[in-house]
Amino acid sequence: MRSKEVHLLHRPTGLATEGDFAVRSIEVDDNADLIVRNEQFSVDPYMRGRMIDRKSYLPPFELNRPMLGAAVGKVVRSRVPEFVVGDYVTTMLGWREYATGRASDFQKIDVSLGSPSTFLNALGTPGLTAWTGLFKVANLKQGETVFVSAAAGAVGSIACQLAKTRGCRVIGSAGSSDKCEWLTEVAGVDSAINYKSGNLQTALAENAPGGIDVYFENVGGTHLEAALDNMKTSGRIAVCGMIEHYNDIEPRPGPRNLSLIIQKTIRMEGFLVSRYFEHFFDYRQEMSALVRDGKIHVAETVVSGIEKAPKAFLSLFSGAKMGKILVTI
Repeated sequence: MRSKEVHLLHRPTGLATEGDFAVRSIEVDDNADLIVRNEQFSVDPYMRGRMIDRKSYLPPFELNRPMLGAAVGKVVRSRVPEFVVGDYVTTMLGWREYATGRASDFQKIDVSLGSPSTFLNALGTPGLTAWTGLFKVANLKQGETVFVSAAAGAVGSIACQLAKTRGCRVIGSAGSSDKCEWLTEVAGVDSAINYKSGNLQTALAENAPGGIDVYFENVGGTHLEAALDNMKTSGRIAVCGMIEHYNDIEPRPGPRNLSLIIQKTIRMEGFLVSRYFEHFFDYRQEMSALVRDGKIHVAETVVSGIEKAPKAFLSLFSGAKMGKILVTI
């Protein structure tokens, strides 16, 4: 049995290109505890950081080796009693047709809670990230005003909807009129700002005249500056990501108005969701009920074919896609 895999060929400088990747065919390890046929895998902004050879919270991707990422698939061969053929599992062995490894590399999932892809979205890391950022980092309270950047993205779209379950006023930013329409008509945000048309700072002030209690940060740059200008005294900022900076060749200057965190006594905290796994049961319990009751709407962009994975990854940085970007094999 052979398996196609996407390998990293070069460490990109600036924005990656499709030439930095290669699709190769390898022989599957027949001696592994499990052989899983991946059905879908995720492409995520954080992966750009792992293409750089530097010390970080995760080791860099190896060159000429398969990429790694969240995937969902079905067991096709098992040598261990914990799994049987036909079980659905999640794994971090994405970017390949067949995932092989030890039993500990896989987690069985209950697809009665949602479609398999939901475990790469609301019931997966994006959902846990949104839940953690709002409720454990920012300590969101009932009825507060929340601003979410990249609000139509995988994490942002769930953060918006979770905030609405707490009776909050939610403002989201996105880069197109279609995304803004989805945010207001489907996700139920109170107002959506197209940051590519008009002045973001002005629009934010108009939509949050009383100020912002919590900012869920996914973008950085001008978004962070606009949020700082419009934060309330003792506001909180949960920094999930700064995708605007991920392809910078040289570090750019920080926010020009950063001193406002002193004047307004703002608490700004970056977080890694991996350090909050102790809350996984509470998150999964709440999120499963919300998904089951139709209170969380999942936005997905699905790309077919493993060969298109590099292009799907690059689309994260153009803003061309909406919601969670998944590659179907």
